[in-house]
Amino acid sequence: MAVLRTERRPEQPAKEPVALKLLVAGGFGVGKTTLVGAVSEIRPLRTEESLSEAGRPVDSTAGVEGKRTTTVAMDFGRITLRENLVLYLFGTPGQDRFWFLWDELAQGALGAVVLADTRRLADCFAAVDYFEQRGIPFAVAVNCFDGAELHDPQSVREALDIEQGVPVVLCDARERDSAKKVLISVVEHAANMAARQSAV
Repeated sequence: MAVLRTERRPEQPAKEPVALKLLVAGGFGVGKTTLVGAVSEIRPLRTEESLSEAGRPVDSTAGVEGKRTTTVAMDFGRITLRENLVLYLFGTPGQDRFWFLWDELAQGALGAVVLADTRRLADCFAAVDYFEQRGIPFAVAVNCFDGAELHDPQSVREALDIEQGVPVVLCDARERDSAKKVLISVVEHAANMAARQSAV
């Protein structure tokens, strides 16, 4: 009687997941912490402190009078896209005095989201300049606050004087699906930029 022999295949070592890093930047009170919290599959790490009287001359709350806290280091969240692909989100602090942290946070970033509030559009100029100067792919996401006048993406593009290839999208940073679409637009833009650069 013949005996069937089965050979055991050597076990394949588990592949380390590919980790992608995205930044979420923008002005003070624009919704960065909210966006990271909306999409993160883990409880986001937040480094928020209460606004104080001492900070009033430094942190203008014009247009965000109801804001009571501010990010002083970063927000951190995670999304598992596939078994072997993980996206890490780093929300940057919005005030000028914390910008020294940006260079550390930007190291190895695939791309960035620049959140904008059309009532205070000038607040996102610094973030746009930062990513343009460093060649980091980014998308502008206009956070549509309740009661704010809606502007079409092309008007925002012209006001910010950014290139046609940079995605400009409307979003609600509180809504998971809306925030996910923003992140997808950044990843797709970064992939397109990489493909163009490799073709040169």
